[in-house]
Amino acid sequence: MQPEAQAVFAALAHDTRLRSLVLLHHHGELCVCELTHALGMSQPHISRHLALLRETGLVADRRSGTWVFYRLNPTLPGWAKRVLRVTAEGVAGESPFAEDARALAAMVDRPDIVRCA
Repeated sequence: MQPEAQAVFAALAHDTRLRSLVLLHHHGELCVCELTHALGMSQPHISRHLALLRETGLVADRRSGTWVFYRLNPTLPGWAKRVLRVTAEGVAGESPFAEDARALAAMVDRPDIVRCA
């Protein structure tokens, strides 16, 4: 499923989705628990936004036991990948994105499952 431009920009317009996409861009694949920890938000809140991102085709997921891992959809069109890359690189040092990255780096007991990209 190829996301339409409107869906991509609507996703980027919401704080939770933008912050999640930036983390996924930098880390490749994360489980819901990592995103909830990094963003300081509840699991239902994060899961609702990840479901929307999955429905629009921006992210893909996979299950491994009790864990659900998310990554940027590898079939995204080139223009969408460029938008996400430039956005993620441009905001990396800004708040709240820098704090999200630090929180994730400080997380203990992260799932030690071999990640697939």
